Amino acid sequence: MRCTALAPLCFGLILAGCGSSPTSTTTNTPPPGPGVAIRGSVHSGQQAVSGAHVYLFAANTTGYGNASVSLLNASSAGASDALGAYVTSDSTGSFSIPADYTCTANAQTYLYAAGGNAGAGVNSAIGLLAALGNCPSTTVTTPPTVWINEVSTVAAAYAFSGFAADATHVSSSGTALAQTGIANAFRSASNLANLATGTALSATPAGNGMVPQPAINGLANMLVACTATAGPASAGCSTLFSNTLSGGATGAAPTNTATAAINVAHNPAANVSALIPLENLAPAFFPNFAGTPSSFTLNLAYTYPGINLPYNGSFTIAIDASGNVWIPNNASDSVTELSPTGAILSPNPGYAGGGLKKPIAVAIDPTGSVWLSNTTGPSVSRLSGAGVPMSPATGYTDPALNNPLSLAVDGAGNAWIANDSGASLTKLSPSGTALSPAAGFTGGGMLHPAAIAIDSAGNAWTANISNETVSKFSPTGAALSPAGGFTGGTLFDPIAIAIDGGGNAWIANANGSNTLTELSPTGVPVSPTGFGGGGLSHPISVAIDGAGNVFAANLGAVFSKFSPSGVAISPAFGYLLGPYFLNAIAVDGSGNVWISADTVILESIGAAVPVVTPLSAGVANHTLGARP
Repeated sequence: MRCTALAPLCFGLILAGCGSSPTSTTTNTPPPGPGVAIRGSVHSGQQAVSGAHVYLFAANTTGYGNASVSLLNASSAGASDALGAYVTSDSTGSFSIPADYTCTANAQTYLYAAGGNAGAGVNSAIGLLAALGNCPSTTVTTPPTVWINEVSTVAAAYAFSGFAADATHVSSSGTALAQTGIANAFRSASNLANLATGTALSATPAGNGMVPQPAINGLANMLVACTATAGPASAGCSTLFSNTLSGGATGAAPTNTATAAINVAHNPAANVSALIPLENLAPAFFPNFAGTPSSFTLNLAYTYPGINLPYNGSFTIAIDASGNVWIPNNASDSVTELSPTGAILSPNPGYAGGGLKKPIAVAIDPTGSVWLSNTTGPSVSRLSGAGVPMSPATGYTDPALNNPLSLAVDGAGNAWIANDSGASLTKLSPSGTALSPAAGFTGGGMLHPAAIAIDSAGNAWTANISNETVSKFSPTGAALSPAGGFTGGTLFDPIAIAIDGGGNAWIANANGSNTLTELSPTGVPVSPTGFGGGGLSHPISVAIDGAGNVFAANLGAVFSKFSPSGVAISPAFGYLLGPYFLNAIAVDGSGNVWISADTVILESIGAAVPVVTPLSAGVANHTLGARP
């Protein structure tokens, strides 16, 4: 978290989260640890909410779907109910949380304000959130001040939506990757709203990101249409809840506005036309939506020095175990690293050396080293996670390297490089030693391989753009596909490939068919005519999230989302990102979707289910397409 964004909170609080499908509410008692006093106020729009119950929760880390952990002590808070102890907001909306609660250091915490009166009468449908972050390990002299309102609710709901089933069920597993993912998710809230003022940001605290302030305000206004009323029976609440079901078009209706916001984050394309009129019933935040958006995604755009990403070709971005984002800079012979919140971590114009020369693809190995294929040389470079060159000044070379358009790393840390012009694969050991013959691995129908991916068994799959086929090779380089390659499924200019948790290969067909092809582990087309719709238009990159959903970046300005069975989830024109030409797409361990474009890096907050990163860790642990 950048303290410039939440200045009053920088006395000890950071950002937090957890979650999945509900179980019974629990009030687990965490190991003792000092708390910190928290002051704040609860508002519906610009109106104070009196009588709201304000709870302090920590994300549960004992498994997805478990109830959030209540932290306050009933004896000092003064009241408790089935959710846990709470304090009550006064006539001005103000509340004060004493510092005698305990929680585990680095536990992710948030405030939940339920019920109260915003002036129209007691409203049980009010539910408001504020993502705080790491539970402080030391007390502070000046209590932080938090403004809880609909803007803070939207920021929290989207930031930790990948871990939340509803307002009181925010949780994750206890793995290190999950803990990193949920901490990063809570930090994302600081990119959306200022908790000290309850206002939506227009730029990220790091200064290099544009924030969709009108969308945040518009979503907040839709919640005000319910919070400012006398209760669930009001027209505003009724319309909101009936159009924010847990599954979008199906599932349970929420009973509070916080859960409604989480459901919108989960289903951003559902019932848009029915929900958008709500923002004008009692608008309190401006600027807001100008017209009806195609969906309710929240997309940030980051710029950084040295960016030069051509929009045609097969390029990649990679996410490491810390949630940092790595982008090869083809024009500046470097690679850029962004933090999980989009701040620039590398120097201008990026890390260089180690033979980097026109890098075009990037992958992370299980140890955190960064591998890149260079079209000039040609060669392969390896850098440490800190950007220090590990390969020689000329990079790793091999006779078979020939226009290496793509590379992937297996579970043992070996790098596999697809040689577009050589119709071959090069395999390098973690130290850069060639493990493939001088001519590379060939056969299996491979011709002009544009992309490569590794499955959980260590097999390498290539998408062959020249002959409309897919090839598969064993970990030792033996061809497992026939001499003509795998065909069918509307393969047409296959330019990108990703492997799901079942070992199925998903291929983006760049031209003509505007489809995704899914092949079984044995190369049989799962859908003979491919999967289409959802805004697919010249898809150029593909990624899988932790629930097996499939994401595709299209050459134009939209990305698409499909269910594991190939049903389009994104709207007919896709999720609109802006006037950009897209390159590559990846999902991080917090459930955010990252997309490289011609002039910016884009992040769609909470649009996916968190996934194991880097991909090589998923290969090594047989957790491709799974939550961390």
